Amino acid sequence: MIGSPVRGFALRADSAHSCTDGTRRWPVIDRIPFVRVGRESLAAAALDALDAGDRFEALALLIGDRDDWDSTTAPSLDERRAIARDIETLTFRGAMHALGFGGVATYFAHRFSDPTFVAGLGLIAAHRPRQTKRSFEVACGAGHYLRELARVGVDVAGGDVVFAKIWLARHFIAPSARLICFDAATSWPIDSAAYDFVHVHDALYFLPQKEHVAFEMRRIVNPGGTIAVSHAHNATVDNYSAGAPLDRTGYAALFPGAVFYDDRALADAVVRGVVPIASAPETAPAYAFVDGPAASNPHVCADDVALPMPGAPLVRNPLYVADGGTRIVWPSERYEREYAALATYPLVTSAPAVATMSDDARIVTMARTRELVALPERW
Repeated sequence: MIGSPVRGFALRADSAHSCTDGTRRWPVIDRIPFVRVGRESLAAAALDALDAGDRFEALALLIGDRDDWDSTTAPSLDERRAIARDIETLTFRGAMHALGFGGVATYFAHRFSDPTFVAGLGLIAAHRPRQTKRSFEVACGAGHYLRELARVGVDVAGGDVVFAKIWLARHFIAPSARLICFDAATSWPIDSAAYDFVHVHDALYFLPQKEHVAFEMRRIVNPGGTIAVSHAHNATVDNYSAGAPLDRTGYAALFPGAVFYDDRALADAVVRGVVPIASAPETAPAYAFVDGPAASNPHVCADDVALPMPGAPLVRNPLYVADGGTRIVWPSERYEREYAALATYPLVTSAPAVATMSDDARIVTMARTRELVALPERW
């Protein structure tokens, strides 16, 4: 059950395309409630279109919404209408290009192999409760981590402030996830103690009202559950992204019982298939940390979240495009500056163009390094 972000009452469906708290209505498209506070006029316009039977117009309105700090320009309303109509014929990358995602499109397109994503997988593999039934990801973006947890049987949910991102998750990355568009800086429309595992990756440093975010994460996790945060930028070290990062002391004040890692150590633990060692040097560019009863008892980073499932189809990392598809070509100078030094994969690979996940040592190694990756359909 979800609740109203402004009244605290339970939301219930009042039509096939809307929900209400008894006073205010909110649009619902593709099973995604849009309950973003501060966008009441946008919600009302989308509802008017839905009530009139024009789903594509409502979608076109909502997929043009952006982060408050996003400097990119959304495509025109007519262009967004075309995207809404044609989404089933587009690829993930094509949809992001059409939506004008800019550098975010590059980030999302190569997310499954970037070293910060691997570090987050390491944190999940080491610390998620092994009997996790329900998980919630804050600022889930296009749903990359939701996909990895869903494929091992977890009932996944996620929320993001940008409707277009989770709409892409619905169509390309995590179609079975329960998704909601809301602002993490306001009251969360989520029941207390609803989840075994609550996590956020490469986003906490962006979020305003961090004390509020930490409070809400603790509120929605159940008493025996786990909170995990990965790639939280260190304010004392230069980083490539904007936001308002904290230092280790600041993050520890938000989660006093947390166990901290150098984010890079988690990616290394995935590559080597070992138990990660907790360490948080002041010089770490980013931290990962975990809070909960099992925080001090990590597992080996080798479970089925850290690696593709047996039998999964694999392809060579799409970054390998030069010299017959064996040498890395970085998608941008910015991407190279941010990730090249941290990459788990070599500049030149002997990986096959396609493979199947198995217990073959060579395939396992290349899956660990992300020379081989399991991509969604219509990537």
